Amino acid sequence: NVAILPVDSEHSAIFQSLNGEPKDKIRHILLTASGGPFRGWTKEQMANVQVEDALKHPNWNMGRKITIDSASMMNKALEVIEARWLFDMPAEKIDVLIHPQSVIHSMVEFEDGAVMAQLGTPDMRLPILYAMSYPERLPTGGEELDLFKLSSLTFEEPDPVRFPSLRLAQECMAAGGAACCMLNAANEEAVFKLLGQGGETMPIGRIFDVVEETLQRIGSRPADTEEQVFAADAEARRVARSLLG
Repeated sequence: NVAILPVDSEHSAIFQSLNGEPKDKIRHILLTASGGPFRGWTKEQMANVQVEDALKHPNWNMGRKITIDSASMMNKALEVIEARWLFDMPAEKIDVLIHPQSVIHSMVEFEDGAVMAQLGTPDMRLPILYAMSYPERLPTGGEELDLFKLSSLTFEEPDPVRFPSLRLAQECMAAGGAACCMLNAANEEAVFKLLGQGGETMPIGRIFDVVEETLQRIGSRPADTEEQVFAADAEARRVARSLLG
């Protein structure tokens, strides 16, 4: 019976936008995504992407695994799943917007048409410190957001053909059980392969294929106990590793 305070920048933004607002009046949660380093690339270009290209994020300085997830937009798929449970929101009420500037960290749209947003520089110090000091607000020591230097704030729809991650997350949430757990496990194995021994020749699009085929091969699994969750995670990793050779 304690509050869970989100630390990730998108979920912190949603948490802040919901502060004091009635949850039953939410129309949509709007998760923003930078689009990663391949936002303007074609599917054909992405087929030949190298690992080092995928690690060049335009806005955020993150670890290697999360940077690859950003390039494949799998991180946004996982954030959708997290938002569904953190804020007790039906999956159909959670949308993703590509926002290349990474200034608006996420938004909430209410039934009256009002949209609440949290803006800031792309710096994890703010959401981390806010979670640690909540409900107080303390100086982060980071760069202040200068609105006069912003030329524009733009938004795009994510491309489900080039980035099937969001579709896979929606399908897993609809399937229920351990599906989302298995999606995460298969993705981790594929990314570890990409970043590890022999993975430098693996196209980043192979991640999607491995995750989807793993889910299809295993089918539905229950997630009513810890044992079932760990068993589904282990089986997904086993299948994904076999697919990866």
